[in-house]
Amino acid sequence: MIPLTLAEVAAATGGRLAAGTDPDLVISGAVTIDSRSIGAGDLFVALPGERVDGRDFAPAAVAAGAVAVLTVRSTNDPALPAVLVEDPVTALGLLARAVRDKLPDLVVVGVTGSSGKTSTKDLIAAVLARAGRTVANEGSFNNEIGAPLTTLQADAQTRFLVVELGARGVGHIAYLCGFTRPDIGVVLNVGAAHVGTFGGKDMTAQAKGELVEALPPTGLAVLNADDPLVSAMSSRTTARVVFTGISGPAGDGAGPAGDGAGPASDGAGPAGDGAERAQVRAEKVVMDDQARPAFDLVVDGVEQASPVRVQLAVHGAHNVSNALAAAAVGLEAGLSPATIAAALSEAGVASRWRMEVRRRADGLVVVNDAYNANPDSMTAALRALAAMSVALPGPSGGWAVLGEMLEMGPDSAAEHHAIGRLVAELGLVGLVAVGPGAMPIAEGARTSSTVRVLTAVDVDEAVALVQQNVRRTDVVLIKASRGIGLERVADALLAVGTVNADAGPDAGPD
Repeated sequence: MIPLTLAEVAAATGGRLAAGTDPDLVISGAVTIDSRSIGAGDLFVALPGERVDGRDFAPAAVAAGAVAVLTVRSTNDPALPAVLVEDPVTALGLLARAVRDKLPDLVVVGVTGSSGKTSTKDLIAAVLARAGRTVANEGSFNNEIGAPLTTLQADAQTRFLVVELGARGVGHIAYLCGFTRPDIGVVLNVGAAHVGTFGGKDMTAQAKGELVEALPPTGLAVLNADDPLVSAMSSRTTARVVFTGISGPAGDGAGPAGDGAGPASDGAGPAGDGAERAQVRAEKVVMDDQARPAFDLVVDGVEQASPVRVQLAVHGAHNVSNALAAAAVGLEAGLSPATIAAALSEAGVASRWRMEVRRRADGLVVVNDAYNANPDSMTAALRALAAMSVALPGPSGGWAVLGEMLEMGPDSAAEHHAIGRLVAELGLVGLVAVGPGAMPIAEGARTSSTVRVLTAVDVDEAVALVQQNVRRTDVVLIKASRGIGLERVADALLAVGTVNADAGPDAGPD
């Protein structure tokens, strides 16, 4: 963060200094909500919580080097230097806006969508790093706490700030844009994620489109032409618009498992429909034996002696659309298609539990995609699993360990049943449905007599079932909503040691 005095922090947040606090003390470090990570010069934000109250850790934070504490007005500890505010969460946003206002040359990229936000944010950051110092949020730190904390990491040397923007309803993204003030807005897709919270796809589209509405006329909206609910957002912005898309059916040349595995957005029509109007597009998409896509990056208006080839290091055909969004942002930053292609080809998984592929020492391949799940991302992950199980050498087969997709609303049972039917259609070897909320997945999968359908009451039973039934040549996908905690299945399966999935089974430890 840029250095600020406590007087400036108080002015920015509408707070006041506690009695005895020196207004000239300078915050020269970071702004943090975790007292365990405090360093010299930091500002500790004491957030109230249902189970843990940050105020309880304020003395330890100051003892560890924090200059002061940002906390509620009711705090009464004369020994602590503090900025007292009505609401620390609101104050965080106000402080982020003040810092953003002091960095007029900073280029802020906002990223939203029903699925793929975190992966795309990571790809964009990898591309922009070729053009200058880039700051991006860690993992899915994308709410009213994570977005301002990310913004506050920017300083005078930062050229690009990439912020993932999540929402639980209409108005949330508009609020986040109020202090991040994005110059570039990327909207990936509108799917069924959190449909129970939003109340339907039209309301989801309304919420996601708040990003492009917040862009200035000098800004840029990057929209997925293959999703009609996203491409329609072009009428909601005064900024320039660049469309991205996949030419022809996504997955051409990828084998049966890749059919239609482009942008995973229900209702978007056949993947590639919008590519005719896309200025940044992928052509000749193919998949390797680990479901890593390769494609020609084609940019309208850029003369190329030959197509620039991109070989992604991340897994799943859905990442083609994510990579195209990153390419469009890189072009806006002045990078050449060749430089962008090189950055995309080298970018690996930067955030945990998103299509992390590891090979166990005995050969079993574990795909940990357990961070979150919705019908769109579940579909994309299952298609990637099917592609991998067909393409990997040896008598391999695909096993899916699936848990509940939360916040699906009244259509939850039908959406889960549809995922089960997809498991059956893809010809996977087996399914382990974990927990009561995943039982409709098992019911849907039983429409095929060739899929072994097993059910587990909890994670421990799921681990036991997988270990008892899979072969060492198989591929196991683990996926559910974050609240289900299925990453523990992957941890248990990999506890015996792993090697890089790109290497052979006899490679050394990772």
